Amino acid sequence: MIHTRRGHPPLPHLALLVVISLMLMLVGSVARADEVRVVSSGGFAAAYKALAPAFEKATGHTLISSWGPSMGETKNAIPQRLARQEPIDVVIMVGSALDQLVARGQLDGATRTELASSRIALAVRRGAPQPAIATVEQLKQALLAAQSIAYSDSASGVYLSQVLFPRLGLAEALKGKARMIPAEPVGQVVARGEAELGFQQLSELQHIEGIDVVGLLPEAAQEVTQFSAAVVRGAAHAQAGQALIRFLALPEAAPIIDATGLTANHR
Repeated sequence: MIHTRRGHPPLPHLALLVVISLMLMLVGSVARADEVRVVSSGGFAAAYKALAPAFEKATGHTLISSWGPSMGETKNAIPQRLARQEPIDVVIMVGSALDQLVARGQLDGATRTELASSRIALAVRRGAPQPAIATVEQLKQALLAAQSIAYSDSASGVYLSQVLFPRLGLAEALKGKARMIPAEPVGQVVARGEAELGFQQLSELQHIEGIDVVGLLPEAAQEVTQFSAAVVRGAAHAQAGQALIRFLALPEAAPIIDATGLTANHR
């Protein structure tokens, strides 16, 4: 079962849960109750946790959920889990990384569904001065002035370190004070005071206690990431997994997804 932690978005209003449940029943009937194993990357985790109880209530299925980045070499990274053949039915992850797994034959491409888009935001420790980042030049000055910078080991961090920092001419200037954070939310590092600035998807920052979200990167420096879902090829509970994906893609789920800092693709 899903267990939400303090700080995650509240469950939707009961009336909305009823509407979503009824819509799910129209999408497809449930022949039996299964334990559906899901691995989600952090960017979609808050939305998933908010929607999962309604899916379980509507279908009788139980979601066995865990979390891991969409890429990288850490133990919990989704590609590493699939490589060691963990029993997983559904993955929710960065779309470009998901497509690579489809190409390798590890995911069923016919079930691939785009769920939401996400943007990168900046956070500081709660109460700390908030730098101006409305323009690219302001962002550049904030990066140069910071004593320490943290970014994720997934899509947003790869973009920052490999694309944006070099584009801004800051690759050398940030060496020694900008670091990638593996297997931990960047917001937690910032909350502990171990980094002055922290960059990650807005959906991964806004529920972390002990930080202030300064805002999104300016559009000229922004990277929009798509989060998608697919059933693992050969999954034990493929039919139930497809029902979950259809449920997450319902238009009625869009307001709940939006509330977590994402922009739902289905309306």
